[in-house]
Amino acid sequence: MQIPVDMSTIKISTPFNIDLDFELAEFHKRMLAYFIDLIILIVYSWGIREFLYSALGINFNESALGADILIVSIPMLLYPLICEVSFNGQSPGKKALGIRVMSIEGGEPHIGQYIMRWIFRVFEWPLVFGIVFPGFMILFQVISVLFFGVVVTIIIAITKNNQRLGDMAAGTVVINTRIKSSIHDTIFLEVSQKDYKVIYPDVMLLSDRDINTIKSILNNTNKKQGIEMAYRVAYKIQQALKINSSQEPIDFLEQLMADYNFIATKE
Repeated sequence: MQIPVDMSTIKISTPFNIDLDFELAEFHKRMLAYFIDLIILIVYSWGIREFLYSALGINFNESALGADILIVSIPMLLYPLICEVSFNGQSPGKKALGIRVMSIEGGEPHIGQYIMRWIFRVFEWPLVFGIVFPGFMILFQVISVLFFGVVVTIIIAITKNNQRLGDMAAGTVVINTRIKSSIHDTIFLEVSQKDYKVIYPDVMLLSDRDINTIKSILNNTNKKQGIEMAYRVAYKIQQALKINSSQEPIDFLEQLMADYNFIATKE
């Protein structure tokens, strides 16, 4: 379930019926991420062609066009889809700007949502540097991109959750993320005790999405709202897993995280 808050945040319900606020990615971040990815594609296209036609001395002609499309154009066309599916909703550009794609139902989008975003992206940003065009066709393509870019900008600006057509069709949004490369910023926490004893083995009945929710709440326990959520979520989990615990809610959630990570790393 989704409840709009304002033009910069979105409320998404967690599996425990707790609403969490996520910051929507600013438009300038999305554009910068797009241009970073675009530069990567241009460098890729130029590098591969330099290798094929300069280093190897292959003559570009009609017979080489098929190989050119296969090696250069198709990978460039599939680049955004492959990146988002492989890297949890992020391309290198999105990773650099600290944004990612998220389902409005909460959690990572499924493969169908990624494909839907990609299909619409082909029409919204019809720029394919991988295909070799005559000079006038390149000019026509650049003009087309500028036109469609204005249309996409307007759509993102007027939609309530800053969504482009692909996001609306797929049921996704682009959010800011504080995820860092450190293992301490993921659901995995190192349990170094050799004699560690699991207290709540039933924690493995929770899904990865549940664990991610717990991790997000623990990251915000320095805020009043975060503490209230911790109490509510701890109660919900104890009911769901039929656990009787005397621990304080935050201690209980931290123990669940530790147990989960210990069991998961031993499997």
